[in-house]
Amino acid sequence: MQRAARNRTKTWFLFALMLGILVAIGAAISGSTGSSVWIVLFTGIGLITTAVTYWNSDKIALRSMQAYPADPNQFRGLYEMVHDLAQRAGQPAPRIYISPAQQPNAFATGRNPEHAAICFTEGIMHLLNPRELRAVTGHELMHVYNRDILTSSVAAALGTVIQGVAYMLMFNRNNNNVLLNLGAAILAPLAAALVQAGISRDRETSADHDGALLTGDPMSLASALEKISGGVQRHPMPADDHRVKAASHMMIANPFAGKIRNWFSTHPPVDERVDRLTQQARDMGQH
Repeated sequence: MQRAARNRTKTWFLFALMLGILVAIGAAISGSTGSSVWIVLFTGIGLITTAVTYWNSDKIALRSMQAYPADPNQFRGLYEMVHDLAQRAGQPAPRIYISPAQQPNAFATGRNPEHAAICFTEGIMHLLNPRELRAVTGHELMHVYNRDILTSSVAAALGTVIQGVAYMLMFNRNNNNVLLNLGAAILAPLAAALVQAGISRDRETSADHDGALLTGDPMSLASALEKISGGVQRHPMPADDHRVKAASHMMIANPFAGKIRNWFSTHPPVDERVDRLTQQARDMGQH
């Protein structure tokens, strides 16, 4: 409950931050052009982006992965698993979707537990055994119940909007303000990337811990993460696909090939996550 409350606060902070940055950019342009219309324009962009992100975060993410609703008869075991864990948590069960992607991965999306969905790729369904898939399900359910999926969606929207505005300013022939161009080229994308990376890392660590508590099986999640990491290397998603990038920060593992260890990575390193889960298993008296 405390994490959920903190994530609500983060979400509204991000909404306010996005609006404030856009208004500041509009004010800077208005100051250099002498026209106040830019403040109104960028304020409108912020409000529209906020509304679209809030109401359609699940649809945007599912569409980006070409996901389709899981048939209850074909995926009966998956439905039973999700509903059993949801009942254990005393929370509503999310809708279940399948993505045709061959890379093993999964993500949760939606603005709250009543309007949430979990998406599994076909690759993860083929790769993991039932205990590992259950552990991944627990991880994704805790994203839903911790109310952090909307936070990450807003963080992604923040990054996308800021970078879009930055590119627009850089390629605007009528903008001759050197400092404004410098800020657009460097500072805005940098701030957006840091916001996304910081929130995504925090949410993955929390979901690992809380998901393992829900399933009572931290070592199965550790095993699943190692398998998924190997599967990502064998079946990397295209890094230049903007649709995949839009959902990448929500996935249980970074869907792009390569081991990135820096501030801009949206996920903690898998070996660090495995170490934490191993220690959690020891603390729970498991070996």
